[in-house]
Amino acid sequence: MVTRKGINFKVIIKFLGILLILLAAFMLVSLTWSLYYHETASVRAFLISSVLTAATGLLFYIAGLKHDHRNIRKKEGYLIVTLTWVSISLFGAFPAWIAGAIPSYTDAFFETMSGFTTTGATILEDIEAVDKGLLFWRSTTHWLGGMGIIVLTLAILPILGVGGMQLFVAESPGTTPQRLHPRIKQTATRLWGIYVGLTATQTLLLMAGGMSFFHSINHAFSTLATGGFSTQNDSIAGYSPFIQYVIIFFMIMAGISFALHYYLLKGQFRKVSGSEELRFYFSVIGIFTLILTAGIFITQQTGVEEAFRDSLFQTVAIATTTGFITADYLQWSNLLWFLIFLLMFTGGCIGSTGGGLKMIRVLVLVKNTRMELKRLIHPMGVIPVRLDGRAIPQQIITNFLAFFLLYVLLFFIGAAIMSFFDLGFESSIGASIATLGNIGPAIGSLGPVDNYAHVPQAGKWILSFFMLLGRLEIFTVLLLFSPSFWKK
Repeated sequence: MVTRKGINFKVIIKFLGILLILLAAFMLVSLTWSLYYHETASVRAFLISSVLTAATGLLFYIAGLKHDHRNIRKKEGYLIVTLTWVSISLFGAFPAWIAGAIPSYTDAFFETMSGFTTTGATILEDIEAVDKGLLFWRSTTHWLGGMGIIVLTLAILPILGVGGMQLFVAESPGTTPQRLHPRIKQTATRLWGIYVGLTATQTLLLMAGGMSFFHSINHAFSTLATGGFSTQNDSIAGYSPFIQYVIIFFMIMAGISFALHYYLLKGQFRKVSGSEELRFYFSVIGIFTLILTAGIFITQQTGVEEAFRDSLFQTVAIATTTGFITADYLQWSNLLWFLIFLLMFTGGCIGSTGGGLKMIRVLVLVKNTRMELKRLIHPMGVIPVRLDGRAIPQQIITNFLAFFLLYVLLFFIGAAIMSFFDLGFESSIGASIATLGNIGPAIGSLGPVDNYAHVPQAGKWILSFFMLLGRLEIFTVLLLFSPSFWKK
């Protein structure tokens, strides 16, 4: 069925059906944990949820069965990606809601959208009281959302042909998606292969540090996805320094472009060492860590190693938008927690699982500002902005500037909207940047030791939309609200 506006909705419905069936299969994986721990309510919830999700997916698939889904166009790609992320959150909320762990569907949807978008903002006040199967599902939403459920589909289902590229671009927006193989399926397979390998490695190292297999795999899922959901009420604070350093290392790895991981495995060290974004990423982490370490050591009267570990952990957790916690940074001096707030406007590298503005955009904006200052001194000179030794096309610079302005505008709009709910100034701006940047913990009443349970129901739906905007990097979602998008 192609409308007069040229969009094939049956192709969209068919692909949504495939993804919902895949989602139902992952629900059954979480069901095994509920069976193992004899959690009757969760077993029932997973069975009902998986049947409803699979049945809906099958109906969608049948409705579009006779339509070719291998030649998906750009418009259909953007619609599929946005509707996919909304749909998996709507259905993914069923287990916790049906089991009664989260009685309000609004809260369950908020928690699930927070999971899939790897935001890590939670409404749960006693995480340890929740059934293990539901906690595993919660972490699974992170893991699927981190690399992207559509990218996973491209990797395991060789059915999309050239249409897969449109979905890859729409779900992984940025400059240009780095293709590691001429075929998009092979690129998706290699990205997910690295992702799975890092997840398995971290799981083993956490177990070596004394963490149980259940908690290890949950934290590995959350770390590699840069999500931040923990199975403990105090997040990572109660674990040993060894475990904290392991998580720090893998948060850093998750914040690096997975294309660079691939080049490193292939021995292409020059591509890795020549990345200016990577050097900038490490520089930001290093500078903020040193300043915070000095500040904590002086003001908090803690040991050097503890001050360094807390500083490094929170710097990496916020910069990569993971959101794990080992210390309440709001108890630090005003200057130190303000630096943490500034870090919320950075993000991981392009092509990583990290959210936020992304380091490459911040770097290019800094370079462009420096170039404009040089042009004021040498108005007749031709001074291009360079990255990795190559001149950046003006179109990309314009795109970055537009993204930055829109990002800041949305941040202010979000803060203004949240202020209507009487959250207070700090909490309003914190909620806006923490959801738009997919960070999770914020400031004010939404700080690292607090949660989002007290946010009004309407506010949770708005913040859920901001999480979606942040995960799909704004343009993919906002395009659907443009009248020109719907013109033939």
